[in-house]
Amino acid sequence: MTNKAFVFLIAIILAVSTIQAQTAKQVKQMVYSDSLRLVEIFKDLHQNPELGFMEVRTSGIIAKELKALGYEVITGIAKTGVVGILKNGEGPIVMYRADMDCNSVKEITGLPYASSKTMKKDDGTEVPVMHACGHDAHVTWLLGIAKIMVNIKNQWKGTLVLLAQPAEETLTGAKAMVNDKMYEKGVPVPDYLFGMHTWPMAVGSIINGIGERAAGSDQLDVTFYGVGGHGSTPEVTKDPVVMASNAVMQYQTIISRNIAAQDVAVLTVGAIQGGGDNNVIPASVVVKLNLRWFTEKTRNILLDGIKRINEGIAVANGLPKESYPSILMKGNVFPQVNDASLTNKINNVLTSVITPEKIFTNTLPIMGSEDFNHLVLGNNKTVCDYIFVGTANPDSYAKAVQEGKRAPYFNHNGNYQVDLAGIPLGVQIGATALLEMFKK
Repeated sequence: MTNKAFVFLIAIILAVSTIQAQTAKQVKQMVYSDSLRLVEIFKDLHQNPELGFMEVRTSGIIAKELKALGYEVITGIAKTGVVGILKNGEGPIVMYRADMDCNSVKEITGLPYASSKTMKKDDGTEVPVMHACGHDAHVTWLLGIAKIMVNIKNQWKGTLVLLAQPAEETLTGAKAMVNDKMYEKGVPVPDYLFGMHTWPMAVGSIINGIGERAAGSDQLDVTFYGVGGHGSTPEVTKDPVVMASNAVMQYQTIISRNIAAQDVAVLTVGAIQGGGDNNVIPASVVVKLNLRWFTEKTRNILLDGIKRINEGIAVANGLPKESYPSILMKGNVFPQVNDASLTNKINNVLTSVITPEKIFTNTLPIMGSEDFNHLVLGNNKTVCDYIFVGTANPDSYAKAVQEGKRAPYFNHNGNYQVDLAGIPLGVQIGATALLEMFKK
């Protein structure tokens, strides 16, 4: 390379760096000038949580905001799913996904904007609800990003797809949107799929590693059938409460005695439902299970073990074949895998937003699960990146670590919180990452 060519190359690099720095500064200014509005949106969503496939109010807010910004909006996908499409010339198709649903958890944060709502589940039971997993922040980030990307249309080319998904908590919403033929209804198939999730680490830090980042999962209900009767005469009954209790203990031996210690799996019983009176032995009991795994082999060991234990208990209780326990498979997702090239590309550009040492790339994958990648499962065109964004108050997080705790609070607990400083920062992270993906 001649000296002249070298000087020209350096000039180009410096010019590009200058443009990138100016864009990063512009994005930050726009985000923080919009922060009061974003925080109010977040508080409103937090006070009005909605369970999966019931996010009518939430999806209405999203659709209205996106239409006002000029997005082409498709509503009613899998009941409450919303997609906003912004076409801006030739370039990549980038999809940003935010989930909308809440948890059936009672909020105990004591925040002035805490949820006091209750909702009826599909089975008719009324439960307290709250955003105990940060999906209210996810939606707020989407709306903030939507505005930024419109305001700087002259700095990117391609098609932006903003997707608000129902029912992530049941691990069924992504599949439902695909099965409702959203891609046949005008939603472009993305080249890149990107998403972010709140995480109980300090605001100003993120986790974005390569490869497997979240476990596969199954959610299933096991129903034990028996013969009901009076509590005073158990000898003339077949007690499904005892069967279910026996099963809960035996299930744990699948983990401890059937799966190698070097492999990873979790089997959790989240609920046992049956009966209603002190002196009545019910005719059936439902046990609700949740499985986590990283390989199909481990998954099969778990499912086969559950079936064997169920049938063994039925035999031990003298039940006929037609009364053996039944299994209802409800939700299933495969492990979330981050693409190496895309993840590295995003981490590099995020050093303009996050201190480099606060971008964690070598953490172990979590045992939690996501249906995020099921929006494009089986599509070889699309590559994915999914980031965990710190949203815990830094002082609370530092205090928890000092006390030997992993975090000040955890997802799906009634004390889960998103620090308000994490709202504008999440928008800045998301917009910065999306702009990088639009670069060819």
